[in-house]
Amino acid sequence: MNPIDEVSFALTLSCPDRPGIVHAVSGALVQAGGNITESQQYGSPRTAGNAGSFFMRVEVLTTAGFDALRRALEPVAETFSMEWELHPVDSAVRTLVMVSKEAHCLNELLFQQRSGTLPIVVPAIVSNHPELAELAAFYGVPFYHVPVSDKVQAEARLREIIAEQNIDLVVLARYMQILSDQLCRELSGRAINIHHSFLPSFKGARPYAQAHARGVKLIGATAHYVTGELDEGPIIEQEVIRVDHAHSAERLAQMGRAVEARTLSQAVRWHAEHRVLMDGHRTVVFD
Repeated sequence: MNPIDEVSFALTLSCPDRPGIVHAVSGALVQAGGNITESQQYGSPRTAGNAGSFFMRVEVLTTAGFDALRRALEPVAETFSMEWELHPVDSAVRTLVMVSKEAHCLNELLFQQRSGTLPIVVPAIVSNHPELAELAAFYGVPFYHVPVSDKVQAEARLREIIAEQNIDLVVLARYMQILSDQLCRELSGRAINIHHSFLPSFKGARPYAQAHARGVKLIGATAHYVTGELDEGPIIEQEVIRVDHAHSAERLAQMGRAVEARTLSQAVRWHAEHRVLMDGHRTVVFD
């Protein structure tokens, strides 16, 4: 076996829990000439009348191509009624980033992508305002100003860009517009949003000023998949930090922006590395 010809693939799967799944999957990968380099699994709790679900992520190094691996896994997937995906580990996820006027999350994603620490490629940025065009130009990413005076037309243009750029993932990096239910359904499982974790306590404008007025002791952020229910999608990552009475509202906002950027980039990383599996309204994250 020539190591130069080896390719690493990530297999993710979920199915009803029953004995023999790990043995069958491992056997199929080995028979296809694969060497398992990472394996994680989780079984959701069993309840009365429900056998629970099984989740697994495997990285396998092999000289067999993508098609050969799929052929080896298909009989196993059918036997165990699996929902499964197979991806080359080193393939960067084509990611469209949507923003409004705040730059912190966008800058974090672009910086990490350029430095090689985030496995994505950003072929386009879409914004309902023109303010961040300079930042996009600094990173050499095409910037599309798509006003939302007419939401139907704006979303039609967004769909065109997604199709033209062959987009795999959409990231709402402080994009301050609500997507339609139809678009949320179309992007199900491949659109990530970020919000401060004060919701729903501090809705509306200036949430950090509201939090300061209430004397909060923790601030944080939540990254989640986009659904038609505003800020209620399956959670991928959360982070909190402590604050105290000495922090001004402006300082809270500064700290909050840093947390938002870190939380969003971590969620994007896990998604791009194929480490997030859906469990109903929850997620299983193999970090």
